[in-house]
Amino acid sequence: MQKEHWTVISLERRETVAVLTLNNPPLNVLTDELLNQLDEAINDIDRDPGIRAIVLRAAGEKAFAAGADIRQFPSLTKESGIALVEKGKKIFDKLAGGKPVICAVHGLALGAGLELVLACDIRIAEETTKLGLPETGLGILPGYGGTQRLTRLAGPGKAKELILSGEPLSGKAAFEAGLVERLVPQGEAFENAIKLAQSIASKAPLAIANAKKAIDGGVELSLAAGQELETQMFSELAETQDMQEGVKAFTEKRTANFQGK
Repeated sequence: MQKEHWTVISLERRETVAVLTLNNPPLNVLTDELLNQLDEAINDIDRDPGIRAIVLRAAGEKAFAAGADIRQFPSLTKESGIALVEKGKKIFDKLAGGKPVICAVHGLALGAGLELVLACDIRIAEETTKLGLPETGLGILPGYGGTQRLTRLAGPGKAKELILSGEPLSGKAAFEAGLVERLVPQGEAFENAIKLAQSIASKAPLAIANAKKAIDGGVELSLAAGQELETQMFSELAETQDMQEGVKAFTEKRTANFQGK
């Protein structure tokens, strides 16, 4: 799956799980080059029906990703500022809207790095992780969706606390605040993420996709409208081969062989 011109990311396939690695040490800064390669990798994953889940991780010991490339900020205008953040939002939104993504977080996850973490479906962080959005200390604000995704995860009060102060959270504090779903000892995030991704990948892919649509879409709706969306997503699965296979496998006490049909 790896392409020769990818120099700051790597992509490998472990059966039905794609492992996508940021590889721009020591800080894995989200440069324009890295974002371009990340975008290409996401496109490749989305086009591969054999991939059913993604694990996102980073190389090196110091950081998952310590933010965007601040060298581009001094020359920004209003117009180029819009272009900058819209590019990042588009890539992060594509990641968020595709196949299930489990993020294995270690070290520093700051600024745009944390915004990338927030764009994933499930976050597994190590106890030694530091997560924060320090942009206001640079005279800007989180522009890759951080103000919106953080608020939806942790509520407006916690979002304001982190963004307005710029102070980072420990892995434990982030777990307690709802920013991450699992907290694990140092060095164990990737192993935990792989196991969870494999579990997700073993389920019916159409059911996984529709469940994700119901959750992501419903959070923006009233309870009544969200339940209507849930009904729609359920009904689309009712006549699938996977549903028949899942029920048959359950009654026969065997592992289901889902085909995504």
